[in-house]
Amino acid sequence: MLRTVKPKNARSKRAMEAREAKEVEDPRTAIFVRGTHPGEKVVNVMTDLMALKRPHAVSFSKKNAIYPFEDPSSLEFWAQKNDASFFVVGQSTKKRPDGIVLARMFDGKVLDMCELGVEGYVPISRISGEKATPGHTPLMHFASEQFDSNPRFAQLKSLLLDLFSAGEVGDGIHLKGIEHVISVTVSPSSSSSTATVAATATTDLPPTSTSASNATLPKVHLRTYTISFQKSGARTPYVALAPHGPSLDLVLRRHTDPEPVLLQQAMKRPKLKKKDVAEGLGKRKRNQEVDEMGDLRGRIHVPKQNLSELDRGSKRMKGLRNKGDDAI
Repeated sequence: MLRTVKPKNARSKRAMEAREAKEVEDPRTAIFVRGTHPGEKVVNVMTDLMALKRPHAVSFSKKNAIYPFEDPSSLEFWAQKNDASFFVVGQSTKKRPDGIVLARMFDGKVLDMCELGVEGYVPISRISGEKATPGHTPLMHFASEQFDSNPRFAQLKSLLLDLFSAGEVGDGIHLKGIEHVISVTVSPSSSSSTATVAATATTDLPPTSTSASNATLPKVHLRTYTISFQKSGARTPYVALAPHGPSLDLVLRRHTDPEPVLLQQAMKRPKLKKKDVAEGLGKRKRNQEVDEMGDLRGRIHVPKQNLSELDRGSKRMKGLRNKGDDAI
């Protein structure tokens, strides 16, 4: 464990404050770690994934004797040392060849992990064409109901979103800034395998699951495409897709579920300040809006009034009196 260090000057104090918890967190920094026997395929896959993650990616080029599912202490140490919250560990063994572990951190501790096996792989270098600019956030497309119904695929979807996302999404999207899209699909499965997967999803399993149900899970296909906008004769441009790379065929293996207490802390959202609510942030209130000048405006409902029932007393204005009233 790292000892608590007190800042000695203003520069170190600013560096420590930058690592503290924030209401709007910075993009996740991912560390790519090689195991003792990563293999050539795993190294190339990690290189291509790191190219999609840049500039928020750190590479450990040396081999490390690390086993995330047995002892995650090394990940926790590196997370605090490098201010990182995501790890991609590559390891290839005889029992689990060409394996990649996605590990997500929270508050310096391992939140959850998922191991993937790489079966099919086409590198970026083999696909010709224009490449996306480093630092641009890709669009994420998940084309399967399994990502919402099956907890294993839902966990994988959450991990991939945290790996490639760039933090909070604004209100608008600039089309010119979208250069590539990552599409994740699931292979069609037979009725028997689907029933087996649904049965294992409702069964209570230990936190680290190595059950035989992983063999019945369908494969996951990850494809990356370059986006180009062409003239369509209308206001909305025509969108064309071209292969970008890498292309991966993945198999789900071991995984660990997050602890309920740690997950509850990770899902907490900061309370909105009174100033933010007045500016229109947070939950939208009925009949209230903020104009372009930042002023809060409200709308009230006034029922229809019958002007004929107004009191016709003598205290009315002279201009509103009838001609017969003056004679009286």
